Amino acid sequence: MTEALLVSEPESRVGGPYGQEDFSDGVKAFYDVGQLACVALDAVSGPQVWLAGFPLAGSDPGEGQQFLLDHAAEHGNWILFTPDASLALTDLGILLRDQRVGEARLTRPLFVKEAWLESEYYRDRLPLEGTSG
Repeated sequence: MTEALLVSEPESRVGGPYGQEDFSDGVKAFYDVGQLACVALDAVSGPQVWLAGFPLAGSDPGEGQQFLLDHAAEHGNWILFTPDASLALTDLGILLRDQRVGEARLTRPLFVKEAWLESEYYRDRLPLEGTSG
């Protein structure tokens, strides 16, 4: 992962049923049996990513969900709502969560492997920080 991000070694690694690496630029990587399973970007300090010109990180959550719904309708993507009202485009592996930033809530994108999106345990707990096995 460090080679792909062109950054130094991660700040920390958490044990448990999965591995976690925290990078200084707002990126967290989660591993399942040594394989990359999820990349979570911080809404503020993480890098910006776009889908069809829409900024997935740090946007208004309502606008983000509407964009994903519109994108799904236009492109035939599979959508999934999670119990916390997050929205995923499962065929693209994108899960859009909310992140509290001060008094505001901003979008936080996660890029997730299909098996984790299909798993109620992982999908409903992502990005897994502070989650025990």
